[in-house]
This record gives sequence, structure tokens and C-alpha cells, in this order.
Amino acid sequence: MGPMQEARPQVVAHRGASATNAEHTLGAYVAALDEGAEALECDVRLTADGHLVCVHDRNLKRTAHQKRLVSSMELAELEQLDFASWKHPWSELDDEAPEMDPELGKVLTLRRLLETAAEYPRPVELAIETKHPTRYGGLVERRLVDMLEDFGWAGPDSPVRVMSFSWVALKRIRRFAPDLRLVYLMDGPTQWARSRPIADPDWIAGPGVKLLRKHPELIRRIRESGTELHVWTVNKPSDIELCRELGVSAVITDKPGETLEYLERRA
Repeated sequence: MGPMQEARPQVVAHRGASATNAEHTLGAYVAALDEGAEALECDVRLTADGHLVCVHDRNLKRTAHQKRLVSSMELAELEQLDFASWKHPWSELDDEAPEMDPELGKVLTLRRLLETAAEYPRPVELAIETKHPTRYGGLVERRLVDMLEDFGWAGPDSPVRVMSFSWVALKRIRRFAPDLRLVYLMDGPTQWARSRPIADPDWIAGPGVKLLRKHPELIRRIRESGTELHVWTVNKPSDIELCRELGVSAVITDKPGETLEYLERRA
């Protein structure tokens, strides 16, 4: 952590700039990078034919108006779907709406997201969450590490960290790629203590912002024990302020541009 990082937390775009763009689309991530996001957060799931795609929910009801499960579909089928119009359903009736490049609203493969980060003219980090439970069990972590190895990003200086609510998933990543940074996500007050006998001492704590609001003293204790904190999903100035007070290292936000502006003003 350089002196800049001490001054303020890293700003991580939650599923891209997802307050204004359809989450997990390339359009959302490009917007986040243009707004200055220093890292990109995504969720990964495996398709029926073994591709990692950036999708949060198990099914496609919310983001692509389909009742099917991501894990039951092949990538080619997913590529036929529109993952963006749910966010702005009336835009085709709006003459003022900018012409959207259809590529920006399709299903996003993890490979495409990693390429986008790798090609960006400034360094970009990635926070990749593996979703569990899944019908593919540990295959998701295996495939993820294989892909990171393709990019030369599975070693000690990788720009990628892996996050999960499942400590089993994190243990797996540690076995496959011992140098990757790991974030244990939690939304309840007892999870951190319960994970201690199993966890490695260098795991980063990933509490939800509600946990910070309800149990600031717990979070303060975790921080004082020398553990880094990465907090999701931080959108309100009062929450950003709470993160600053508690010494949080990374804030995961739907509004990367606004959050950066706020932090720069406060620094």
C-alpha cells in the first residue's frame, strides 16, 4: 500500500458502473473505467459448456428476461440474449438516447473482461467473486485459476483478488494459486470469528456495509488485528465516510465516479 492508498480507499466498480449501466455488461465496465475506477468487481459462473461468464444471479430472470439457469446454457445460447435492455427499457423509444454498440450489452465472458483490464492504458485491478453453491462445485475455481494463468495473473504480483462467501472456495483457490489475495465476504456478525479456525491469517475481510453500520466495533476490532477491509456496496456519502473512519482499504460501489469525487474532496 503506497502513501496514496493510506489516504483513501481504493474505488472498486461493483459489476461495473452499475448504478447507470446494466450490470456486468462490457458497457458498464467501460463506463466505470472512464469514471476512474481503480478496480472492477464481477461475479463469475460457469456455463454448461465450461465458459466463465460474468453474471450475478443463478437464473436470467432479472437481467435477460429468461427463466433458465446460467449453468444449464451454453455460451452460444447466452450470446443470443440481451443483457442490457432491462436497465433502460424505454431507450429504444427515446430519440435522444445514444446509439448503443450491441457488443456492449451482451453476456460478458470473464476472458473479455480480463482483456479489457489488461489493455486499459492505466493499471486496473480486479476483484472476482465465485458464486456458490453451484452445480459445478470446485470446477469454477479450477477454471478461474487456469484463466488467470493464461494472463500471467496467478502469481504474487497479480492484479486480481478472489472473493467468496464460501471459505471452501477460498481454500481451493489458495491450493491452486497460493499467492492470490483472498477476500472472505460476510454479511453476518459471527462469520469472521467462525471462519478463523479454517481461514489463513492473511485473508482480507469483506463485510457488507450494513454490517459496518450495525457492528462498527466488530469491524474496528477486525481492522485493529491487522486485517485489511474491503466493503460492499458503498453508495452513500455517509457510508463512504464510515469506511474512511474505520480504515477500509477498498470500497466496492455502484457509483465509482461519484465515490472517487467524494473521496478526493475529503482527502
